[in-house]
Amino acid sequence: MNEVVAEEWVDETTPFERVYEVVRRTYGRESADEIAERARTSPTTARKHLRTLADAGEVATAEDGGTTLYRRSETAIVTEHAQSLLQDRSTEEISAGIADMKATIREWREEYGVDSPEEFARQLDVADADSEHGSVFTEWQTTRRNLALAQAALAIADVQRAGHLTGRDGDDEDTSAIV
Repeated sequence: MNEVVAEEWVDETTPFERVYEVVRRTYGRESADEIAERARTSPTTARKHLRTLADAGEVATAEDGGTTLYRRSETAIVTEHAQSLLQDRSTEEISAGIADMKATIREWREEYGVDSPEEFARQLDVADADSEHGSVFTEWQTTRRNLALAQAALAIADVQRAGHLTGRDGDDEDTSAIV
């Protein structure tokens, strides 16, 4: 990072904002020291903010020896992708895409006689992603992931439309039993 730009970033943001911005781009596991260095803050400050982000579900942790490692949580990634999809597409377009992806997956299941890309790979011993079968395997996995993201986007849209996230629905149901 250009030092002038880095200095402006430090001057214009709080340590929490910098830690959050760094962790939003952290998909592998990193220590608080590594994140602190990238966020231009102290390891102690980074740990404090990382604990807050972990409590909020934005960060996942893992232990490696005596070191806590941090990465972006799967939930945060899915939510961000779903929100982005909702900004780019209407719910009707997303629904149509879901139908298309389900049809494609159904065709693969019928054609190859298996229920998942992993079964497909085991059955055909797909080792080379560049082969015809390797590309089907990769495409199937991608389609399955995109289907899940599209379904998550629709679920979020449904909850938003019903006002359950904003309290507009006036419903004071106890949701503690929802699993």
